[in-house]
Amino acid sequence: MAKTLHAIFQAIANVQNEQELKLALMDTIGEHFAVQHWGINLLDYQLNTKIKIPEIPAVCLEANPIGRYVMERHAPTHEQLILSPEDWKNYCTRHEHVMTGPIVCDGQLVGTLNFARDPGNLPFDSNDLADLSAVCLHLSAKIATLRVQSKTFLSVDNCPLTARELEIAKLVAQGFTNGEIAAKLWITQNSVKQALKRMFRKLEVSTRAEMVAKIDPQLLK
Repeated sequence: MAKTLHAIFQAIANVQNEQELKLALMDTIGEHFAVQHWGINLLDYQLNTKIKIPEIPAVCLEANPIGRYVMERHAPTHEQLILSPEDWKNYCTRHEHVMTGPIVCDGQLVGTLNFARDPGNLPFDSNDLADLSAVCLHLSAKIATLRVQSKTFLSVDNCPLTARELEIAKLVAQGFTNGEIAAKLWITQNSVKQALKRMFRKLEVSTRAEMVAKIDPQLLK
């Protein structure tokens, strides 16, 4: 068991961004927990990271007691700790057993790790819960590290923007609209719009404010 968990921990440690998490764990985590369905649900839409298994009801944090338990306590649980088998059937007819654990960053619940077993399989037990807790700790630490790195200012040495894109970024930082930027740079509004889309992709952001916040202020003067 320890060897399998160590493989999971190592896979998490080697991830370079949040989008890689599901793929990195695919060969180890499902087998270790003996589940037919599993998924990671990250809640921060601004990071464009949506790794979901919607058929697992535990990802619906406010729709059932398991989700509410994890949301309120930031602690892992499975259905037998909260509900009788009869009551659980009122919430889920597809999966006989589910287990969910929290992914936490800066004291906030930022995601969940979710497992489901089909009817006829053994329920989750205390060992499963302990292993889930350990994996969630590693996931939480990794997410925190990745998000700190993503907030690092892009300096003149590592900024991926072109000189023209930096011109646009400077005007965005000054509060100009797309139309005003187009007029100042003698280009079309559509050119500004397309440039901003490219800039967002390069910087891995989704809003103008995030873009400005990520660039070293010295580059925006």
